[in-house]
Amino acid sequence: MASPLNAVLCALIGTAFWTVLGYAIARRLLPRVLAIGVAPVTGWAVFSAATLPILTLVGFSTRGVVSLAALCLVIAGVWLLRGPPGTALQPAMSVKIGVRPWWFAAAGVIALAPALALLPKYSERGVHLAAPIFDHAKIAIIDAMTREGLPPVNPVFGAAGAAGRVAYYYLWHFSAAELALPLRISGWEADIGLTWFTAFASLLLMMALAVWLSKRGGAAILVVALAASASLREVLSIVFGNYELAPFLQSPTGLAGWLFQAAWVPQHLMSASCVIVAMLLLVHYAQRQNLGYVPTLALVVAAGFESSAFVGGVTFAIAAVVSAPLLIAVIETKRRLTAGLGLAASALIALCIAAPFIHDQFAMVAGREAGAIGVHHFEVLGDLFPPTLRRILDVPAYWLILLPLEFPATFIAGALSLIVLLRRVAPGPERTAVQLFGVLALTGLAISWLLVSTLGDNNDLGLRAILPAAVILIATAAAGIVAAPDRAVRAAIAAAAFGGLILSLPGSVAMTYANWRGNAAADASVFAQAPELWSAVRRYAPANARVANNPLYLQDLTPWPGNMSWALLADRISCFAGREMAIPFAALPPERREAINSQFIRVFAGQAAPADIGELATKYGCDVVVVVPQDGAWTKDPFAASAVYKLAESREGRWRIYVKSPSLTEGQK
Repeated sequence: MASPLNAVLCALIGTAFWTVLGYAIARRLLPRVLAIGVAPVTGWAVFSAATLPILTLVGFSTRGVVSLAALCLVIAGVWLLRGPPGTALQPAMSVKIGVRPWWFAAAGVIALAPALALLPKYSERGVHLAAPIFDHAKIAIIDAMTREGLPPVNPVFGAAGAAGRVAYYYLWHFSAAELALPLRISGWEADIGLTWFTAFASLLLMMALAVWLSKRGGAAILVVALAASASLREVLSIVFGNYELAPFLQSPTGLAGWLFQAAWVPQHLMSASCVIVAMLLLVHYAQRQNLGYVPTLALVVAAGFESSAFVGGVTFAIAAVVSAPLLIAVIETKRRLTAGLGLAASALIALCIAAPFIHDQFAMVAGREAGAIGVHHFEVLGDLFPPTLRRILDVPAYWLILLPLEFPATFIAGALSLIVLLRRVAPGPERTAVQLFGVLALTGLAISWLLVSTLGDNNDLGLRAILPAAVILIATAAAGIVAAPDRAVRAAIAAAAFGGLILSLPGSVAMTYANWRGNAAADASVFAQAPELWSAVRRYAPANARVANNPLYLQDLTPWPGNMSWALLADRISCFAGREMAIPFAALPPERREAINSQFIRVFAGQAAPADIGELATKYGCDVVVVVPQDGAWTKDPFAASAVYKLAESREGRWRIYVKSPSLTEGQK
């Protein structure tokens, strides 16, 4: 199981390294308060986006990671020893507000809440998991990279046992592997540490934004408070009961605030942070065309896309196009050509870095034989309304009901603050930043409102595109509470923010408690013994062997059936890890994916068709097969009588491990 101490070690080392590197870069491009706030995100983005292609070419190894990290630290040290940047940047752009140590402490404490969700929870009944771990089954790709290098093999499926390409944006997971490899920790432990770091970096960024926009140090603590808000669904359920709430509203789908998404999808949250840092770099580049902005902006933009095609790709691209006229307008006429060439160079560099990911995303769409994005409004209202009326009412209900419901402390307060800041802030970088943040927030909200991703079961585009808006609304709400010039307006913003925060506290407490406690599961005792099972499997499965086990093994560990035991503990790739894992990782048409899933479930249920066992060996490249007492195949074992596999190890009442027979002939294939 994952060790909390190893996760803490990972988090602290990653935070120290990326923050030092990021501050060395950002202090020459941004005002001091922003440079400190964006340092963790900038350091992570620059190092991760730059080292991925390098390590893909030279080989992913401990020596390579450590050497590149040491080189970056030397360069950062030289930049830091050179002293503060020149005065050209300072008069127009600096905010004379000291950065307090408690900012880091407060961000670190709140960041524990999402990380806590990923730890194993021990009780006398076994080991439990919290619901967010379901979306962290992608831990398998971290282990695959540390074990087999780059480019990553597809950990969940490979036709005829081939490595296959990963149909996913994996930069966040690659950065976890960069920590796991030299520290010799598991992918699960690295994932926990990086989830904490991502939450910490996002909080520090929001605190710096709020302070910079408001010119009030007190805005930082408000960010911490507002980030802890959650949905009003919990308090409404307490007041009205679930029965009365369900027919009126659709069930929650994952469109939620910072606290929820930081635990479930830190890769998308990191992408949102990169998008906001990119906007800040654009704002300051418009004021001063320093060459340092060009590669930094390119790497940050590339990192955003490589962490989330929905946030760093679709959302940022639309917002950047809409923001272009605003940006051009603030550039001096005589410098527009130079600035335009710099932006074009930055865009070209970003495209070159992200080219493999762009290729894989298009290949994924082609492989699934489906469109990537469709137009459909977000469904808000429930079955209480007739379908025709519901389709009409859903359009305004998104703005009038859903957003205030899911972002009670920040949607209204943040929107009011954006308007106030636009009127209050004098012309300059702060005003341009507020304009661009307004465009970015509105873009994210509109995408979630009207567009859907059609590649999987969930509308991942709509659920994740809202993240930049969620971050911006937290920062601007905090800034507006302390900086609105009119007392009545300031009181209105504060009332909306604190009223929503107080009403959402039952939801925040319930979410945090559920993440700490974990889900009760009948298989908790079996899961406690899973490390021993997978240790036995690794004795017979070489590092590149594909393993087959029941995709529904220990399916009650999470609210949705997933092959979590394999994903968290196996440290081996699978020949088919199940439907839920195939959706993000494998470019399979839905019909074929469902057919393969049904075939594997049938085999391990003890209902194998005559050709199934041979196909596992040849069609799917399953080198090792694991059968456990929870499988129907334990009593109706189709592998025992097969010439394709031979029994390698049998533990009474625990497991049987089969390996592919070396005498398999072409005729048998």
